[in-house]
Amino acid sequence: MLQQLHIKNYALIEELSVDFSEGFSVITGETGAGKSILLGALGFVLGDRADTGVLFDKELKCVVEAQFQLRNEALKSLFEDNDLDFDAECIFRRELSPQKKSRAFINDTPVSLQVMKEIGSQLVDIHSQHDSLLLTDADFQLHLLDEIASNNSLLDNYRANFGTYNSIKRKLNELREIATKNLAENDYLKFQLDELQKAQLKEGEYADIEQSLNVMENAEEIRSLLFSANGLLENSETAILPQLTELSSVLHRLKQLVPSSDELQQRIENTQVELKDVAYDLERLENDSQFDESQLQELQERYDLLNRLMMKHHVKAFEDLIQLRDELAGKVNAFENIDQEIEQAEKALKAQTKLLQELASKLRAQRLKASKTFGDQVTDLAKQLAMPHAVFQITVEPLKEFTSNGLDQVRFMFSANKGVAVAELSKVASGGELSRLMLSIKSVVSQHNYIPTLIFDEIDTGVSGEVAAKIGGIMQQMGTSLQLMAITHLPQVASKATHHFFIYKDSEGARTQSHIRLLKTEERVTEIAKMLSNDKVTPEALKAAEVLLH
Repeated sequence: MLQQLHIKNYALIEELSVDFSEGFSVITGETGAGKSILLGALGFVLGDRADTGVLFDKELKCVVEAQFQLRNEALKSLFEDNDLDFDAECIFRRELSPQKKSRAFINDTPVSLQVMKEIGSQLVDIHSQHDSLLLTDADFQLHLLDEIASNNSLLDNYRANFGTYNSIKRKLNELREIATKNLAENDYLKFQLDELQKAQLKEGEYADIEQSLNVMENAEEIRSLLFSANGLLENSETAILPQLTELSSVLHRLKQLVPSSDELQQRIENTQVELKDVAYDLERLENDSQFDESQLQELQERYDLLNRLMMKHHVKAFEDLIQLRDELAGKVNAFENIDQEIEQAEKALKAQTKLLQELASKLRAQRLKASKTFGDQVTDLAKQLAMPHAVFQITVEPLKEFTSNGLDQVRFMFSANKGVAVAELSKVASGGELSRLMLSIKSVVSQHNYIPTLIFDEIDTGVSGEVAAKIGGIMQQMGTSLQLMAITHLPQVASKATHHFFIYKDSEGARTQSHIRLLKTEERVTEIAKMLSNDKVTPEALKAAEVLLH
């Protein structure tokens, strides 16, 4: 429930704080005193959009805080889903700077307006006389019936499975589309894949072929260089290896005379070993460079084939050609398995459809069960509000296709006249009848703890006398189930409240300001007397006010 509202620098309000209590409260005051401003500030802190036009002082920021007492544990998951701490005391704060920058906080944690509005909608329901038109909206009608039927948990389960159903259905449609529309494309992909598979591409072969071709094309020069190298090492009069052998022999004799020269001989012997390895490798290279023209032609043809494939498929590197082959294989394989995938998706859709139908049937059963009781209760209340022949009924009709709300279409049916058959509410109810019906419906729904705080903004406009007294009695009863606030001009309604707030304007300072205060018993008598006698407090009006209050 709403415990306190603090407003600073908003419209005609410089700064004020007001504490609210449980039960039924009324807010009265002259037209233009600021009742709509108070509701505007509350809407602002609950996530409604606003501009800098609401600033009392254009140089200062606007701050509105609303303190709530949370008793519904069902709200805990909503807080946790948005990474917010769930405490018994909860504070909404909204700021608006002169630079049009808005900031929103819940328990000092920054939140988006969307989150603030989502959570705020679960705490407060502000209903104006114009909102009675919602009664003609099919989605709103279904929502109210589900509240009465306590379908929230079942509906959440259904919607989760409805999402799965749509996902499977979407996948099945995509698979079928692939199977029917992409046959020509798949034939082309298979043609490309067959060509690449016949080429028997191997990792790294392109670089190996390039290297081999380079060797073959330069064979004469390579052999000449190898011949020169071998000559320098061992096949000439001045070859290095024979001279090293002679040098090693000299150092061996030297070692006998100078033992410290042993290291020099060892180094020469190591060099001999290394150069012999070089000579061996040079000989191997010479052997490898021996080839015939058929080898060259074979490699050249393979090289040309690979280049043609790379050009044909618009790839710059041989590795990209191999990657393309693998991708084509994946696509062709996926297409060839499409029938099996379609069969699996059809089975999954059939199972999900069966589950969804079961959940939809449970929803319908609970809706049908609740609709009779709901209709009778609303009819009884409507008859008390100067509609003695009112009949309010709810029809639940099956749909052919699943929706996010099940397989039902809900219609509110109404007749205000004796002997006249009920018809759709949107077609037969007047504005005044809609307002009284909305009050009756909200009264029934309030017994199900659908929201902690309900605010009526002049929902009683256009009625008087006995009907006004009945409205006050209904609101008084609603106040036993939830925190109810009503902005009203009717003394019959104001007298039924447990708490009476008075909004007024003060023009004594430099600027007109709106204020609000809780009236004491004596002040209530005077205020209700004014409401009874058009602001003229007569002895008769005071006496009538006392009678209404007591």
